[in-house]
Amino acid sequence: MTLEKEDCVAPAGRARHGNADWLTGARITAVLGVYYRPEGRAGEPEAVEFVLSDDQSVLLTCASDRTLHVTPGAWPGLPAWCVPVSRWQHAPPALLPPVPCGGAWTVVGTRELRDDGGEVLQAVIRCEEGDFVVVAGDTLAIRFEPRP
Repeated sequence: MTLEKEDCVAPAGRARHGNADWLTGARITAVLGVYYRPEGRAGEPEAVEFVLSDDQSVLLTCASDRTLHVTPGAWPGLPAWCVPVSRWQHAPPALLPPVPCGGAWTVVGTRELRDDGGEVLQAVIRCEEGDFVVVAGDTLAIRFEPRP
């Protein structure tokens, strides 16, 4: 996944390699949406935060140009753009499975779909049990596709 240019350190201390393979081997302990409270969880999250086993996180947000921005997260806090903070909350997105028996999903790889300008439109975080698919558009969408 692409880190913003101003973010020079990849989450979890992993070196950045092409196509986001720096996340391979990470253990995801939670997947949380970042929601604007007055809207509740009825809508899509404004962002999705993947919490890693070392208490770091990866934040995926949908930009106004319908691209996906991937940056280090602020877990356990909310992103700095959540102002005022009292109107924002972390919550599990609907329809995602619970954490597997081992307490975490292990990332086995990642894929990105990019536009002609190289901007990320979709990120797939591949885990042993299935794939988390995060798609940018008018809003951010996340789904889990279990392995057969």
